[in-house]
Amino acid sequence: MKKIIFLIFAVYSACFVSAKDGNGNTVKATLSGVTVYRQGAEMNHQAKAQLTNGNNELVIENISNVLDPNSIQVNCDGNVTVMGIEFSTDYLKEEVKSPAIRSLEDSVEKIGREMDRNNASINIVNDLISVLKANKEIKGTQTGLSVAELMKLMEYYKTKSAELQNELSVLNQQVVKQKQQLQKLTEQIAEEQKKNTKAAGKLILQLNCAVAGKYDFKISYVTQNAYWTPFYDLRAVSISAPLKIVYRAKIFQTTGIDWQQVKLSLSTSTPSQTGNAPLFNSWFLSYINPVNYYDKSIGVVNSIGYASPSVALAGSVAGLTVSEVADSPVNIRGEASFNNSPLYLVNGNEMSLGEFKKIRNSAIKSTQVLKDAAATNLYGSRASGGAIIVTLKDGLDDYITVADKELNVTFDIDLPYDVPTNGKAQTAVLKEYQVPATYQFYTVPKLDKEVFLLAQIADWEKLNLLPGEANIIFEGTYIGKSFIDPSSTQDTLNLTMGRDKRVVVKREKLMDFSSIKFLGSNKKQTFTYEITVKNNKKEAVNILLKDQYPLSQNKEIEVELLQSDGASVNTETGVLNWKLQLAPNESKKVRISYSVKYPKDKTLNL
Repeated sequence: MKKIIFLIFAVYSACFVSAKDGNGNTVKATLSGVTVYRQGAEMNHQAKAQLTNGNNELVIENISNVLDPNSIQVNCDGNVTVMGIEFSTDYLKEEVKSPAIRSLEDSVEKIGREMDRNNASINIVNDLISVLKANKEIKGTQTGLSVAELMKLMEYYKTKSAELQNELSVLNQQVVKQKQQLQKLTEQIAEEQKKNTKAAGKLILQLNCAVAGKYDFKISYVTQNAYWTPFYDLRAVSISAPLKIVYRAKIFQTTGIDWQQVKLSLSTSTPSQTGNAPLFNSWFLSYINPVNYYDKSIGVVNSIGYASPSVALAGSVAGLTVSEVADSPVNIRGEASFNNSPLYLVNGNEMSLGEFKKIRNSAIKSTQVLKDAAATNLYGSRASGGAIIVTLKDGLDDYITVADKELNVTFDIDLPYDVPTNGKAQTAVLKEYQVPATYQFYTVPKLDKEVFLLAQIADWEKLNLLPGEANIIFEGTYIGKSFIDPSSTQDTLNLTMGRDKRVVVKREKLMDFSSIKFLGSNKKQTFTYEITVKNNKKEAVNILLKDQYPLSQNKEIEVELLQSDGASVNTETGVLNWKLQLAPNESKKVRISYSVKYPKDKTLNL
């Protein structure tokens, strides 16, 4: 009977293994690139699998556990037909805990053991105190104790009671501290567990393979658990220097997969996975908000490739022939006598062929090939085989390509990034602009007693700005935050660079020139204000000063502007503008005076 059972088990196991090896296997996908949208992201994976002839079931793991099933695309070559795709979340798979969580859980376990020991000690001390209290009663002459023995007993009780109470106090304090530490560790574990790594996603593919072999698969899909937001640094050395705008992005993701050394593309659009064939409707013109218009754009630009620097130069540099055999030299076409290897110069430094081959193609900014006398005249006989002069990219600006489409903009970052799946912001620098700016000081003392510095930028549409916060750094000092709103319809974009305490403004009411008069059934009030502006800076400044006087839409209320001191007056809004130029340490004064006549039995908001 045992032999029969063993034979049946062996046959069953062999059939199971044969079925798994022949018709189904499991592989892990590698994340190769991500296009992050303002809301959502397209993730691109690659996988390799060995398939047999006929039908196969392929399970691809390491997929995001949150995705739109309608967006899944699987591509393979012509020998493989994809018959079905199923997405599922594997909740039974054991969670791979990060080193941070394991360390925190070990600390919780250690503190838990210490608390158990302290609680046990507290119970023992309480029992000893109870025993001590239960035996402290003495019956006088019935005990047979002498006065000396009684005093000794009282001293022992006092000493032992104090010892036990002190020990109990120390233990209780330790337990309180341990509880506090345990709470902090528990909260930190909860924070780490927000990383959405409890369950893994997987794709189950039903495939038909015409020819057995190893095949490459490309998988892409859209997940909603990722997005990016723009923010900026506005840097100015002085009011006479150009404005430096650092365009940054905050990237967030909780897709369940850590993005490690991934090429990123950031798009200003939002993907849409639904839609019918387009039909024309009547076109009515109306006003739009350009900021909201960006969010409706759709576009994906995400081309990622790599080649060695020498291979990448072939076909792109005239006169250069490249062999893809390992350790083979690069030959420069020209004279037949060129039997020597060319001279490699990278950023002006000579480099060997082996070191040159280690340079990533994406790090090369430009290449120049010199032959014959052009090479030897500059570098002597060591360049008898020609010279290859390579300039590497310098700064993040060289690694980012901007694709400006009709309705959206895409930033391709040619540097690998790490973005963990913890929902916290990871910062990427997109572009750095040096733009000419006209600086002007601006103040409205009626509303705010501070003077603001504005940077006015022309042709700002070319910067592809989005609404976002901006950090202001002026003259090397962090000033504060501002907000960039690119929905302006003006020719220039005004950016607030913060307050400048060295330009002072003061607005005060002149009581000697203000009055109240009664004219029959009417009352006439006159208001006069003097505004003083002083420049305490070491350089001259231009200041735009604003104030206002009230307007009337009631025929019973008459308003007259009495004095404006050369201001530009907008009679429709009641706003006065002074454009002042102040030399260092210079101060100027202007006055505004107006009168209001209205029925004396009425009250106005004056």
